[in-house]
Amino acid sequence: MPPIQDMTSAASASRETASSEEPTPEATPPETASPEPASPASGTTAPDTSAAPFADAGLLDALQHQVAVFARRAEQTRLGGVGQVRNSMDRAAYLLLNRLDQEGPMGVKALAAGMGIDSSTVTRQVAPLVDTGLVMRTSHPEDGRAVVLELSVRGLARLEEVRSSRRELMAQVTDGWTEEERDAFTTLLTRFNGALAARAARLPGAEQEAPGESGAGESRGR
Repeated sequence: MPPIQDMTSAASASRETASSEEPTPEATPPETASPEPASPASGTTAPDTSAAPFADAGLLDALQHQVAVFARRAEQTRLGGVGQVRNSMDRAAYLLLNRLDQEGPMGVKALAAGMGIDSSTVTRQVAPLVDTGLVMRTSHPEDGRAVVLELSVRGLARLEEVRSSRRELMAQVTDGWTEEERDAFTTLLTRFNGALAARAARLPGAEQEAPGESGAGESRGR
């Protein structure tokens, strides 16, 4: 039997060895609360905007291309109607007559302001319409000294003839469209023309057509 002192020394050595083999826990730094991303409202999904610039660029490229194609084809056909009166009235005359029909008699300055062009341009454009009897110069009903421009009976008949021809052209071009599609296209095109007019109004030294000259009133109300 080994001495009691040797057994005690052995047990002590065994405890030291076991203690040295146990892993020493590493100090863990205190956790810091990181902000959680805001969760979208219940039932909704947060939009993924990572590809938005590329998607927008492609869409805008397609839009500008279609506008360019439209401008070229509109110039080729001039969208002046069908039949014998096709292209028989230029755009300036058509817009002037249409404005006088919608707004009634008015002076040169009021007509110019309404169309977004200067008075000298209106005077130059209205002169041949007066010469051909489509527009009359009459006295202002409230101020006899002032002169106003008024659509004549002949001018109204001529305007309606051109309108009817252009209306038929639009019917042919949009043949196969539903009324909802025609209405949606008219709404968006009117909005597009208005945006172009608003942008042009911010450019210095440029003549602009008023947003109302997009023809929306004619196409919907006539």
